This record gives sequence, C-alpha cells and structure tokens, in this order.
Amino acid sequence: MNDDHMHAPTGAYALDALPDDEREAFERHLRGCPACAQEVVELRATAARLGTAVSAAPPEALKGQVLERIRSVRQLPPHVGREAPLSTAARRRYLPRLVLAACVAAATAFGGVAAWQYQEARLADQRAQQARAETADMARVLSAPDARTVTGEVKGGARAAVVVSRSENSAVFLASDLPELPRDKTYQLWFDDGGKMRPAGLVTHDGGRLMEGDVGGAGGVGVTVEPSGGSPQPTTTPLVLLGLPA
Repeated sequence: MNDDHMHAPTGAYALDALPDDEREAFERHLRGCPACAQEVVELRATAARLGTAVSAAPPEALKGQVLERIRSVRQLPPHVGREAPLSTAARRRYLPRLVLAACVAAATAFGGVAAWQYQEARLADQRAQQARAETADMARVLSAPDARTVTGEVKGGARAAVVVSRSENSAVFLASDLPELPRDKTYQLWFDDGGKMRPAGLVTHDGGRLMEGDVGGAGGVGVTVEPSGGSPQPTTTPLVLLGLPA
C-alpha cells in the first residue's frame, strides 16, 4: 500500500481480510491516524451487532391473554327456529355495544403488548448508549499516541490482538473467528499481574471489547473458557497468553 491509499483498507482490516504484510503496515498507520482508528472501531462494532441481530418474538403469555379477553366479549344470541330477527332499530342499539366491548377487550389485551414493547425499546436504547460509550473509550485507546498492538493465535484457529495504551491505562481486546461455545460457556479475559490472573470481562463474539479494569502493572492478557457468567479465577488452561509491551 502506498501513502495515497493508506486510509482505504479500514473495512478490510475490520473484517480481518488483509494479507499479513498489508495488515502490519495498516496497523502502523492506525497508531498515527485517529480518524482511521475510529472508523475501524465503528465498523467492527457494527459487524458484530449485525452478526448477532435476532428478531424479537412476542411474549409467550400473549395468546392466552387474547383468548381470555375474548371470552368476556358479549356474543349475539343464536337464531333458533322461526324467531323473528332483530329489528333494524334493535340492531342499531345492540351493535354499538358489541363493537365497544370488542374494542375494550382488544385494547386491554394489547395494552400488555404495548407495555412490553415500550420496555424492550428502553432496554434497546440503554444498550445503544452503552455501546456508544464503549466505542468512544475504545477509540481513545486505539488512537492514543502510545498505543501498542500485540497479536497471536487462539487455540482452535481464531486470531486475537490486544491494543494497550499505558497513558490511557486501558486495553482493547480484538478477536476474529472465535469458535462458538455451548450456551453454558463463555470466553473470559484476564490481566496477568505477575502470574496472578485478574478478571477483565467476558467475550461473546468476534469484534472489539474494551477490557474491564485498569491495565496497571499487568504484563500480559489471557483468554480462557469459563462457565456462563464468568469466574473469579481461571478454571481452564488459557487458550492464548499475550505479553503486553512496557
């Protein structure tokens, strides 16, 4: 890559699609280009969220609520034998009450749906705010003047990298091609403080993750497979250990 095209490969780099020599050159470029560093973080976060996006199913109790409300709606009496049908005037008096009862039942049943949708929307907004805050924090680390990158391979064929900034006292973990784990397992990050492992957050998918806690005097970063929810101390052999630059 020449100097005129150093800004172009952000998308390919975010998806880990650059050859080794071009990736190393672009990583050197990232250390001095905050705009590219920010774009890479945003592209990785977007790709990760697109990959995990799922449709929201209605609550299981919805069907039962609708059926229960229907039972309270007044029904027209059956026509038996030669009983004279309701007169036009009677129908005019009766039908509005039936329509009103049906509307009340429907509003009551679907009121629960509206409340559920509102709650889901609030949760989604909170998650979006958290994601934006984490993205901004990652951008500060990646664009820090003293940011340094360490890469390595994870057992199972995945690739991992840690970008650390001592001035920001923070680190960002990046991963691609992480093997899918059973639902009761998760990847957990650790800071290695001279052989003592300190929890630094969970990883559930490819992409970037701001590691929890200060870098402090940590000399390395490890990744293990732990029970869902994480562990206070590693329970398995690390899949990878990456030494942090001083």
